[in-house]
Amino acid sequence: MTAAVEADVIVRREGAAGILRLNRPKAINAVTLDMVRIIDGALDRFAADPQVALVLLEGAGERGLCAGGDIRSLYDSAKIGGDLGRVFWAEEYVVNARIKDYPKPYVAFMDGIVMGGGVGLACHGSHRVATDRTRISMPEAGLGFFPDVGGTFLLSRAPGETGTYLALTGDTTGGADAVFAGLADAMVPAAGLPDLRAALTRLPRGAGHDEVRAVVAAAAVARSDGPIAARSAEIDHLFAFDSVEEIVAALRADDSDFARAMLKTIGEKSPRGLKVTLRLLREARRLTSLRECLVREYRAALQVFASADFVEGVRAAIIDKDRNPRWVPSRLEDVTPSIVDAYFSPRADELAFPD
Repeated sequence: MTAAVEADVIVRREGAAGILRLNRPKAINAVTLDMVRIIDGALDRFAADPQVALVLLEGAGERGLCAGGDIRSLYDSAKIGGDLGRVFWAEEYVVNARIKDYPKPYVAFMDGIVMGGGVGLACHGSHRVATDRTRISMPEAGLGFFPDVGGTFLLSRAPGETGTYLALTGDTTGGADAVFAGLADAMVPAAGLPDLRAALTRLPRGAGHDEVRAVVAAAAVARSDGPIAARSAEIDHLFAFDSVEEIVAALRADDSDFARAMLKTIGEKSPRGLKVTLRLLREARRLTSLRECLVREYRAALQVFASADFVEGVRAAIIDKDRNPRWVPSRLEDVTPSIVDAYFSPRADELAFPD
């Protein structure tokens, strides 16, 4: 007999927990439009089920929770002028906002790789669990894009200039630094996740945030500084500017190995992507809600297709893998204010949230 093919998201109840298991392990659970729709429907079902006290997000396989959105499908659509990006981002961003406002505890196991769209599914949850294997990153500026899925909301609220640093360099945080940056709430050893999972499923059906928080805290290790937290004063000094050119100048003026390495890293990113990213971050600091940030990210995401940088970035990183993108413009000084302004103009097709 032929084995049944499992869905790309496994949705079921185990005890008190409504389980959302991302189930594309060969693709490190990269998120597709169909997966977004399954998750959206499951959130409806779990919210209405009195037997479900909490939602638990986890990833199948050993490599990580989620490697981001299904970039290959977006690339293929963009190349032919398709509208997958418009549809995918609209529905994905609405789900990100739902997670932030979800009426029941939403627990995310952020074990292994958590990138891009995985950040959107995990880091807006109310109980975010990192591990000693966690590797969180938002490397979108290297694809001619920017940290979306509410990434500008999250990173703009990280301590000091940590978020600016992570957004412009695409650097990866481990579990301890994820807690420091406000991307996670607790760190649990990966070996302890099965016991934590079992404890969460055994909670009474009337359990709320306090009970979930207590169970997570009992499994967590004491907070400690990771390498990014240890460099926070240096990062705050080098990235505390409102233009990419000023940040680059500060890195050039600094004689440390760290500054030289970051200068090289930033120099490989899309100049257009860097400038749009920094402006989105600075605007996000004055906005009061995730939804406001998502509206601005959606405007910017649609404008991404007006240039070739996204397609070129994906080609160089994922398709041809030559790591030699040809950005247009190729220099920061040639990315004019009018080019950047186009990413921030209100649109007729604004992102809309259901009532």
